Amino acid sequence: MIEKKIITVIGATGRQGGSLVRAILADRESEFVVRAVTRHPDGEPAGELKRLGVEVVRADMDDESSLTPAFEHAYGAFVVTNFWEHMSAEREKTQAHAVARAASHAGVQHAIWSTLEDTRACIPLDDDRMPTLQERYKVPHFDGKAEADHYFTEEAVPTTFLRTTFYWENLLGSFAPQHAADGALWLTLPMGGSRLSGIAVEDIGKTSLAVFRRGTDLIAATVSIAGEHLTVADMAAALTETLGEPVRYRPLTPDEWRAQGFPGADEAGNMFQYYADCEHQFTAARDLVAVRNLNPALQNFATWLAAHRDRLRTALM
Repeated sequence: MIEKKIITVIGATGRQGGSLVRAILADRESEFVVRAVTRHPDGEPAGELKRLGVEVVRADMDDESSLTPAFEHAYGAFVVTNFWEHMSAEREKTQAHAVARAASHAGVQHAIWSTLEDTRACIPLDDDRMPTLQERYKVPHFDGKAEADHYFTEEAVPTTFLRTTFYWENLLGSFAPQHAADGALWLTLPMGGSRLSGIAVEDIGKTSLAVFRRGTDLIAATVSIAGEHLTVADMAAALTETLGEPVRYRPLTPDEWRAQGFPGADEAGNMFQYYADCEHQFTAARDLVAVRNLNPALQNFATWLAAHRDRLRTALM
């Protein structure tokens, strides 16, 4: 029997990492096996992975010494950081650097680093269209990841730079349509008439697995992914058809969104303004044909809605 290659998955109980774990487990012919990394190996999500036969190890990106055994004898690594847990771009960069060093020391042969664009290339710091956050970023959870890219290069980790986008799963939670006082459903986002690139979380894992399967072909490459580019008005129309009741689009301005004042409102407002103001660059980087060549099962929004109809209805109750 050919020994399978170990892929160490950082954030294996989260959305992106979890989607790669599921993609590998679903592929019975896969040449890879998962090593799931979590800070909470005794928690229920980790317990479910163990029941599926996955090796689970404890490591913490804030504790570099704990990362070393996580990469021992691993062929590959999938690395994602979670800005929204602490909302600090500097901490996110420190975590990425720690992981890059550990992967380098272990001799990982192929890493996928889940990163994003540097928004300041489109909206410079001195551009007053949107506020500067955390002293030197426009969208910290984008810009911090972009600044961390060079850690993987400098540490000589063979890396594919995977740029993702807005998860459609957000429509089941933080960005779900809301009932107004009159009972009508409103999808409220500060996108104007610009297109929003979206993707099903499961397709992040499937596409990442395809990148690993390509071997060295995509090392040092930037792979930018999405499932479809749609205006929010078109998304509301698709939701209307799926749910069988009207969903209307309410386009706030970015300033109105930021003024809501909930934790992360300024960050999210800047993010959506970047999506809208830099629509052409962002969508052009995500060639849907190229993504589908990597992942033939890539979902569009209608496909995702059909698969999540019941969960959407539950979320709106």
